[in-house]
Amino acid sequence: MKTDLIVVGGGILGVFHAYHALMLGKSVRLIEKNQRAMGATVRNFGQVVPSGMNTTWQVIGRRSLEIYRELQEKCSLDMRQEGSLYIASDPDEVTLIDELAAINASNHYPSERWDASQCRSHVKALKPDYVKGGLYFPGELSVAPDTMIHQVTNYLEESLGLMTHFGQPAIACEVLGSGCQVTLSDGTEFQSEKVIISNGSDFKFLFPHLFLREPIEVTKLQMMSTRPISGVNIPGNILTGLSIRRYEAFYDCPSFSEVKSREDSTELWKKYGVHILFKQASDGSVIIGDSHLYADIGDEDRLGFDSDHAINRYIINEARKIMEMPDLEIDRFWYGVYSQHKEKDLLELTIDSHIHICTAIGGKGMTGSPGYAEKSIKEIYNI
Repeated sequence: MKTDLIVVGGGILGVFHAYHALMLGKSVRLIEKNQRAMGATVRNFGQVVPSGMNTTWQVIGRRSLEIYRELQEKCSLDMRQEGSLYIASDPDEVTLIDELAAINASNHYPSERWDASQCRSHVKALKPDYVKGGLYFPGELSVAPDTMIHQVTNYLEESLGLMTHFGQPAIACEVLGSGCQVTLSDGTEFQSEKVIISNGSDFKFLFPHLFLREPIEVTKLQMMSTRPISGVNIPGNILTGLSIRRYEAFYDCPSFSEVKSREDSTELWKKYGVHILFKQASDGSVIIGDSHLYADIGDEDRLGFDSDHAINRYIINEARKIMEMPDLEIDRFWYGVYSQHKEKDLLELTIDSHIHICTAIGGKGMTGSPGYAEKSIKEIYNI
């Protein structure tokens, strides 16, 4: 059966391209090389935070919030609206959240400037000597990253007719006559009018020569989860001082460059790209992270397959400075890998007007993919 569209990649970027195409009435086939999505989509915090994005992507992220809410009305989506809180720990970070609050007001994106007592009332586990103030975004969402993408995919299969093929890599994709042909590793061939490739950080199967021409890097991020902690309630997304110093939204703040110029380049958080995030799951466990190590594509192996315990210890020690969690017992460690373009917000390539590559979205995937995929599908189908 020839379909209107084949999507290669069962992560969040691929699945939401499939969703928006299905909503247009297109027939869609989804191909994922693993038995289920196992990449960056399921190995992150599940924080949907347009507040951390630059001006262009904040608009896309805000549309993503609407799409997530629309989906929750249609299917059982493990999602909570408990907002995001950025916590400033020193005068420089206080200056930045004050400036971002003013930018948000001009962009009509609701945020609330909180003092230290309001932050601690919201999250009682916060240590008083860390908190100097906060910026709260009430409309932002938290999703369960290890289940959300499967819930969405199941809904698309059961309600919108998505055809899925898991556990078979696509090893060839070519323009064939007036359409395309995709070949799987077992020799199965599928035809479609168009193909969208959202291949995450895997650049070895399809069009590797095209990717090697691009300045793409892969990023390895380490994070961890505690055992369920009784008596501790951490609502929503908690982002801390190092996040304020890292996230792109703050680049537009008038004082950002000056603040960055005063940072000590020898600090370990700079070396490892650490910023401290917290998100509590429904069972009471808390995800803590993360770090960033980089390698160009073709040189990914140097990042290794292990989880660096020196980085993990550093993250835990920093987390203890922020939160009072007496039962901070780590249940598991893991790392995720995502790809990002060094010069663009993501990589978009079109081959013979039929094959569309959308990948290397970086850390924007959970927040940006639903809104970006909607825009991308409209452009692909000239709507």
